[in-house]
Amino acid sequence: MRKINGLQISIFLCFFISAATLGIFGAVLTSDLLPLGGFREISIVFLSILLFYVFLIAFFRLFLKIKPLKTGDIPQNSEQETIYHIYILFFLMGFYPLLRSGFLPLPVLRALYLALGAKLGDNTYSSGLITDPMFVTVGRNCILGQWSIVTPHAIENEHLSHLPIVIGDNVTIGASSVVLQGVTIGDHAIVASGSVVPKGTCIKDNEIWGGVPARLIKKRDDAPKVGG
Repeated sequence: MRKINGLQISIFLCFFISAATLGIFGAVLTSDLLPLGGFREISIVFLSILLFYVFLIAFFRLFLKIKPLKTGDIPQNSEQETIYHIYILFFLMGFYPLLRSGFLPLPVLRALYLALGAKLGDNTYSSGLITDPMFVTVGRNCILGQWSIVTPHAIENEHLSHLPIVIGDNVTIGASSVVLQGVTIGDHAIVASGSVVPKGTCIKDNEIWGGVPARLIKKRDDAPKVGG
């Protein structure tokens, strides 16, 4: 685990405080323009929270647009390490509490993941956690089960890296399963509940995998044609 220094924390706090300030200002301004009556105060609170996250996501995307976080190893004391530390502060302090709260409906979670950079196909939803969403691509008609984790990063002592995860169409990731960095999953595949798919694993079309670590169990008996 690498240490986050004071400068990196200060840069993040500038974004965080700016988002909070703009959120409150925008909420007060909006409430003054609407006939809210006795609901003005509570409306300001809810609008402040909503606008705070809107601005925080905007700052997050702008930061990564200007200073992209790249795939591969992150050398110590490098610019990429600084970018990563600021990025992880955004994620852990801003977005993680929402993503793990269990409070947000699935359509709202989907919208949030898309806003954070995940590539999700039509009718694909996650009730688990996608870390580093910009490194995750999921096809159409997929479900990531309750408390599943899809994580493109690996922290191994001082070694830190990101590798993309690509999931095809019509895939089911079972509840409480874990998909680690660099994994590729083909169309119509199934990962059984509670499984751990090791780094760099390639699951082919129509395969069922399960276990810790996950292994091929069998091909689907009802395997549809790929692309069907």
